[in-house]
Amino acid sequence: MKSQKTFSPALWVPTLYFAEALPYMAVMTLSVIMYTNLGLTNTELALYTSWLYLPWVIKPLWSPLVDAVRTKRWWIVAMQLLVGAALAGVALTLSAPWWLRGSLCFFWLMAFSSATHDIAADGFYILGLTEKDQALYVGVRSTFYRIGMIFCQGAIVMLAGWMERAYSVPLAWSITMMLLAGLMILLAVWHSRILPCVEEQVVEAKIVSAFMDTLRAFFSRPAIVSALFFMLLFRMPEALLAKMAQPFMLRSAAEGGLELSTITVGFTYGTVGVVCLLVGGLLGGWLASRDGLRRWWWPMVLAISVPDLVYVYLAYFQPSSLWVINACVALEQFGYGLGFTAYSLFLVYFARGEKSTSVFSLCTALQALGMMLPGMIAGWLADELGFRLFFVVVVVCCAVTFIVSALVRVGRYGQESKALVHEE
Repeated sequence: MKSQKTFSPALWVPTLYFAEALPYMAVMTLSVIMYTNLGLTNTELALYTSWLYLPWVIKPLWSPLVDAVRTKRWWIVAMQLLVGAALAGVALTLSAPWWLRGSLCFFWLMAFSSATHDIAADGFYILGLTEKDQALYVGVRSTFYRIGMIFCQGAIVMLAGWMERAYSVPLAWSITMMLLAGLMILLAVWHSRILPCVEEQVVEAKIVSAFMDTLRAFFSRPAIVSALFFMLLFRMPEALLAKMAQPFMLRSAAEGGLELSTITVGFTYGTVGVVCLLVGGLLGGWLASRDGLRRWWWPMVLAISVPDLVYVYLAYFQPSSLWVINACVALEQFGYGLGFTAYSLFLVYFARGEKSTSVFSLCTALQALGMMLPGMIAGWLADELGFRLFFVVVVVCCAVTFIVSALVRVGRYGQESKALVHEE
């Protein structure tokens, strides 16, 4: 069979993973900020936006279809066009009387398209590159995914904030979403021309039996019960905090918030915070590769838990100094990036063995479920308790992180290696 690869991977790997980050961040971050500014309560926005995690929870159910139907290249371009259409749909519905239901429907479409795009892009990376190039470009894909995060959480949010000063909030977000839609469509056109036309040998997939084999392999892993508790509960405090961090920054002082502008939130949380998150993750990966995960297990657990205290401080004292607020957000996000290394590497070690790729896909689905369920009640807790007590509850829930971390033993899942941290 003939394989054609006309363009250098340097032309498509960066843009492919930049494009992968945009819809995920739009669903998980832009939706929260937009709905906060459009007047939804904490209870409403947390419940509605947490449901948007569902496609990433259940994507192992339809990932075999992406392998069996058409090509990865086709799925990539089709999903990018669909994401662009969904973003345009959000933009066009914000001025309608039924704007909430309409925009949520388009965010759902975006979420399913993004989850499907993740499956296709990661598969295409393996298919379209030699083993040598896969190793060469692994840092490039991670870097441009992170650039996409900063672009969406930082630049796009600041753009929306600037628009809010000139126009009404719905119109400002309509323009912002339409511009992002145009960017996604341009990326789809680019990838339709630049991605190599790799012919795939499509084998008829026995989807049900393959999924049952994966379940059997998953549940036959050692110490499966403690591993399940760890996957679902390790990030519970962060799931609560992450869902309310930006609304807390945007709410008025009378509501217990910091009363920051959208532009400031884009810079503080979407730029300073994300950069510190990435630095923490890089440091965590380096430490684990140098000394092994077991050596840094408890320092990383402390790193993801203790810095949550900064939000208790921010809620009680409501400082007006941006230097103080930026320092607190930077510390918490750096600790989260460092501590998340332990979680990511545990999933890698757990998945080793029979059907490692499929088992890892189930692990990431449980990871999404662990963020989705606490996030659904985060807004209700914040509304019922107020931000001060809410963040105290977050810190108390860190005890759960310590308990499930004590239940698992990394050594049970095989010999540790100087492994790369898996980048989601």
